[in-house]
Amino acid sequence: MFKKVRLEVGVVFAIGLSFNALTYFVSGRLPEMPLGVPAFLGTAISILLSFKMSQSYERWWEARKIWGSIVNDSRTLVVQLQSYLSTEYREVIAEIGHRQIAWCYALGDSLRGLNPLTRDTGCLRVEDISKLSKHQNKPLALVQQQALSIKSLAEQGALDVFCRVQLDKTLVRLVDSMGRAERINTTVFPVTYRLFLHAAIYLFLITLSIAIQDVHAIFEIPLLVLIAALFFLVDKTAYNLQDPFRNRPSDIPVTAIARTIEINIRQLLGEESWPEPAKPKTFFIL
Repeated sequence: MFKKVRLEVGVVFAIGLSFNALTYFVSGRLPEMPLGVPAFLGTAISILLSFKMSQSYERWWEARKIWGSIVNDSRTLVVQLQSYLSTEYREVIAEIGHRQIAWCYALGDSLRGLNPLTRDTGCLRVEDISKLSKHQNKPLALVQQQALSIKSLAEQGALDVFCRVQLDKTLVRLVDSMGRAERINTTVFPVTYRLFLHAAIYLFLITLSIAIQDVHAIFEIPLLVLIAALFFLVDKTAYNLQDPFRNRPSDIPVTAIARTIEINIRQLLGEESWPEPAKPKTFFIL
């Protein structure tokens, strides 16, 4: 934990030493700093940190709800196809189901800034992959292929108007979930908020150092470092949560969720083999 804030703690340690030496050499010239001043600043910082943590967790939780909707709609797509189509279209259902699996992995990799085509799931045909290489937004291109497959089924007379409308609604929800996830990923949390917060923390530590100038350095500096570490750890936690698709341990486990979707779809299709659920790596899960 302290490794994440070692730079900030190092700055605080330097500030503590500097102001302890300053108060030692010019103690008679420094004005009296009442404890109420750092106490007021500490309260204000706590409120700001609380607000930032709340906003960051709200972004993280919205991203998790989006992927919960993706799980539901991915299952729904396959179940709808199986209920609307006869058994002679089993291969077409399997093709659309496998493409949906590939879409979930591709969307997760795309949100994390990774290449969606490097993951070999064995779900896409060669012609599908060649078509995807021409598109910048690979998940969107996969949804387009899904829509064209459904259109082809409707033109063959395998789907009536009601069934096609229901399938179109499912695809619309999937595109909507993709758009909301991309919105979170491209919306930057105000950087100035974090800069002002750090400046307020350093100001708080300076005033606290002056207010407790009578305390020996052996006790004062560890106290400043401990208080600062707590503040900065909360800030770092909020900083990691505010971007849930940055390929970090605090991310939404999109790969594990996509693996769950893959297992569910393969079982719905009646396949005999499927991958194992994703397991935690050290202390987190991808």
